[in-house]
Amino acid sequence: MTAAIDYRALDQLFREARTHNDWRAEPVPADRLKAAWDLARMGPTSANCSPARIVFVVSPQGKEKLKPCLNEGNVNKTMAAPATAIIGYDLKFHDRLPALYPHADARAWFVGNDPLIQATAFRNSTLQGAYFILAARALGLDCGPMSGFDEAKVDAAFFAGTAVKSNFLCNLGHGSGERMRPRSPRLDFDDACSIV
Repeated sequence: MTAAIDYRALDQLFREARTHNDWRAEPVPADRLKAAWDLARMGPTSANCSPARIVFVVSPQGKEKLKPCLNEGNVNKTMAAPATAIIGYDLKFHDRLPALYPHADARAWFVGNDPLIQATAFRNSTLQGAYFILAARALGLDCGPMSGFDEAKVDAAFFAGTAVKSNFLCNLGHGSGERMRPRSPRLDFDDACSIV
């Protein structure tokens, strides 16, 4: 893997990609969501721990369940989005490490160490959520990732009885492009990076 992908692909993934808030009324097929996961799951995580768990909210019933969990400013755009991914993290991810990382007893690194479990699950599910956004964009979907929700309410509504906690939400579909603001500035290399 030494060749860079072409400029058109880079535009689709990064330069021209935007956070969408308005959506066309086109459903996102389940096979497209599965395909995005199949790409995202290939991204690296610590010891292949793979803690991300995603609930795709697409039905009217699911949207109504999600609605009271949202901050007021996120209600309309989320209700209009064809799909909303709840990106969560499993605090029992380490129970799957014997299969996911068979090279060592990686499960033993985590058992009884709640701060390490929390930090690892949150960090790596965030990575997996970012991989998922890029995978969705690569498959022609627009994304609207966001915070702005009550985590405890989402956890109670969608992850009750599990060890999964919510990380962030991502609306998915085909953006209408309406009410799109100009892209906000980004930090230049010298403002954010150094080489030592």
